[in-house]
Amino acid sequence: MYDERDLIDSPLSQTCEVDGHSVDIQIYRLPDTGWTLEVVDEHNNSTVWEGEFETDQAALDTALADIKSEGIEAFIGRKPGDLH
Repeated sequence: MYDERDLIDSPLSQTCEVDGHSVDIQIYRLPDTGWTLEVVDEHNNSTVWEGEFETDQAALDTALADIKSEGIEAFIGRKPGDLH
């Protein structure tokens, strides 16, 4: 059984900033699994892709392509306490 201490963080994880907004691209895996892709916005909202990636580079390429095609705003959620 694995726990959070077993997570392997990719050196390709990074912050992406576009038009004054930033998101953290987090790429990680457990031993013997594929890579997980998660994007965390400036309000700590999280978007996680379904499925696993064979390589951390494939995960990063997907994140950057999706941010470019959908716009960074698609990955920015509401501020905590914002009801609108």
